[in-house]
Amino acid sequence: MDRDPAVDRRKLEADEAVVRGGFRRKLRATIGRVPFVEDAVAAFYCAVDAGTPLYVKATLMGAIAYFIAPTDVIPDFIAALGYTDDAAVLTAALRAVGGNLKPRHRELARRLLDDMRR
Repeated sequence: MDRDPAVDRRKLEADEAVVRGGFRRKLRATIGRVPFVEDAVAAFYCAVDAGTPLYVKATLMGAIAYFIAPTDVIPDFIAALGYTDDAAVLTAALRAVGGNLKPRHRELARRLLDDMRR
């Protein structure tokens, strides 16, 4: 990882552990039900890309970890509202650092989701 004094490395490592531990499971549970799932997967591929700056990785991993976390502001099981906070967090993260999301990240996301739908 490159150096960036503004990044809390412990928080980044904790978020990354959450993401790596539960991302696929969350995708299986939400694919076809959550409209922003492709953005979440593209954000993941951007976050794990070696060429992505550290602050971008931290921002995206935090947003994805929030999506995966079983407890958040609006519980995911609440119909029609459950994922609105997750969508807002991911949207804010993508607005802040989305310029780092490359077409290859989106393509990898589409491929993964296509494979998971089969």
